[in-house]
Amino acid sequence: MSPSIAILITVGYVGLLLGIGWWSSWRAGPQDLATDDRGFFVAGQSAPWYVVAFGMVGASLSGVTFLSIPGWVRSQEWTYLQMVAGYCIGYVIVATILLPLYYKLGLTSIYGYLGQRFGRQAHKTGAAFFLLSRIIGASFRLFLVVLVLDVLILEPMAGGPAPWSWFMGTTASVLAIIYAYTRKGGMNTVIWTDTLQTACMLLAVVLTIGGILSAGGQSWSNLPQVLDETGLTRIWVTEDWRLGNHWVKHILAGMFVTVAMTGLDQDMMQKNLACKNVRESQWNMGAFTVVLVGANVLFLSMGALLWMHAERIGMPLPEATDRLYPMVAMGGSLGPWLGVAFLVGLLASAFSSADSALTALTTSTCVDLLDTPSMEGDKGMVTRKRVHLGMAMALWLVILAFHAVNDTSVVAALFTVANYTYGPLLGLFAVGLGTTWQPRTQWIAWVCVAAPILGYTTETLLGATVGFSFGFALLPVNGLWTALGLWCISRRS
Repeated sequence: MSPSIAILITVGYVGLLLGIGWWSSWRAGPQDLATDDRGFFVAGQSAPWYVVAFGMVGASLSGVTFLSIPGWVRSQEWTYLQMVAGYCIGYVIVATILLPLYYKLGLTSIYGYLGQRFGRQAHKTGAAFFLLSRIIGASFRLFLVVLVLDVLILEPMAGGPAPWSWFMGTTASVLAIIYAYTRKGGMNTVIWTDTLQTACMLLAVVLTIGGILSAGGQSWSNLPQVLDETGLTRIWVTEDWRLGNHWVKHILAGMFVTVAMTGLDQDMMQKNLACKNVRESQWNMGAFTVVLVGANVLFLSMGALLWMHAERIGMPLPEATDRLYPMVAMGGSLGPWLGVAFLVGLLASAFSSADSALTALTTSTCVDLLDTPSMEGDKGMVTRKRVHLGMAMALWLVILAFHAVNDTSVVAALFTVANYTYGPLLGLFAVGLGTTWQPRTQWIAWVCVAAPILGYTTETLLGATVGFSFGFALLPVNGLWTALGLWCISRRS
């Protein structure tokens, strides 16, 4: 695919997103969402639950799943499904415990619960850890996609490695587009754009699987047999409990990751709070779980087939496994239309996670840190618009920093950061919901900072002495350290 065609496809897709942004704002009614906080933050709690459920899949998958998970299959096979099994347990906890609580309290930001339970400092501490987590996580996801766009479009145009300024410009352009279609409609717009983007990502995967099967003279009915022949479908790791991907660790990690990165994450919960009531929100979570499991099976199937196809056609295998999918899709061995589908899916993965993240970052900053709903007149609205722009700039700067120092897998980096930044949130909510402890408020922030340090120290010492690794299960360990710290600073009767 030539760079000019890729640019035309990109412009067309961006135009479609801007059109949906305008339509969603018009659909919301005569009120101006730019001046209506309830409309901007939670879509006026009028979003159809089935639309929210489907759109959440795209935000959960993002560019990490779209590019990294297929490449991961060669070394990890299907062991990622161990994590997915844990996800399902976590979604049940979120739907039955956390969602009813958030609706009962009438929250716009879920960290308002920490303020009611522990006080103002805990409220702001929880929000600060979310902001740190989401800025880094969203930047990782968007960085991966922009890096591939750099290879597909900018390097052919430059006739070699593209200048640093081109990468800066591409990233800034993507964030400017997201800012443009979310600045007015906020969550009301994100819900509908994410629905389109989920469909584009899944369609690209289905077309890729179908193309590889067709190239080998097979059909969809032969898929189980073909997957078995790849030898890359192992799911369970049971032989050595010290391994980071042992099944117990993966299931526990998946459960706690879901509770922390979905149930305690303003980005994901903000979509759930956009539903009309708690019952519809729970229906949304159930449908989302079913679709997400199916989507992950599709991505893992595609990964196994991509490696098989690359070896069959004699394609040089990439050292960076994140590049496997783009190399096959854009290489022409499966026809030009697959390249188009891949590019559209790639664009969808870039925008789907970044637009909701930008809206959630704006919401948490305004509601939790600045308390804009209590501001008089138009002051709150003006502040919200400035925060929205400032958060877009913050994402841009973090992406550039990650590009400058990146030397590791984006998947591993993403979960490593999550283990440390979501651990304190997990500990705070667990103590709040499961105990009657009353920690001294002036020490809460210090405990939340110390817990990840103790978690890192624990992981390092166990690795050096007995060769043990928590792997992705490090998140609940950091949550446990936070809970122990809160117990230590609690008042005794």
